[in-house]
Amino acid sequence: MSDLEKIYGVHAVEALLRHHPKRVKQVWLAESRQDPRIQALLALAAESRVSVGNCERREMDAWVEGVHQGVVAEVSPSQVWGEAMLEELLDRSEGVPLLLVLDGVTDPHNLGACLRTADAAGALAVIVPKDKSATLNATVRKVACGAAEVIPLVAVTNLARTLEKLQQRGLWLVGTAGEADQELYQQDMTGPTGLGMGAEGKGMRRLTREHCDYLVRLPMAGSVSSLNVSVAAGVCLFEAVRQRAGKPK
Repeated sequence: MSDLEKIYGVHAVEALLRHHPKRVKQVWLAESRQDPRIQALLALAAESRVSVGNCERREMDAWVEGVHQGVVAEVSPSQVWGEAMLEELLDRSEGVPLLLVLDGVTDPHNLGACLRTADAAGALAVIVPKDKSATLNATVRKVACGAAEVIPLVAVTNLARTLEKLQQRGLWLVGTAGEADQELYQQDMTGPTGLGMGAEGKGMRRLTREHCDYLVRLPMAGSVSSLNVSVAAGVCLFEAVRQRAGKPK
């Protein structure tokens, strides 16, 4: 049985060909696709000498669960980084680090959306616990629209211990909690920051929450009590981006 993964969707496959072409072993296209996006993808495949074949859409439908857009790639298994990689990333970081910490986010659609948002905001990495978390799979990659091939996903054995290490390295940990007294927009995030988010509804686990230096809430003016975790992550990350853009050099 092949140990290759099937990655699908134009953005995800294009990102793999652009950033990690050696991982791509075969690209399959639906016979009906001839548009400009596919021409760009074919050029990338040719540049890296990746074989491209055609097959019927119904065959692709049987391969993957989700909207494949007529593009499927067979690739070597996904890479999830460990604690040592996090240390290396921080050592190599040239700017003020911004990390996203996800505690208990088990929905792959949410993880994919968070990876996409974190990459757009310039985050250094996304950190998750090895247990009680979604991990990289075809759905995550499809939703991430290529970001999963660029931003490191770091899975750690003990999240609380990792948070302590981040604090020792000078990062301030800002967690989100609906019951927090302080609003997000009152919190200074211009320094080295780790943003902690929990799953929608449950929020962060108690131990994770206790390790945060600050707890903040998003002001909710309507009838709903919380936002989807990927939306909340976007609000928080880009508030950090906004603050840093306005800080004197």
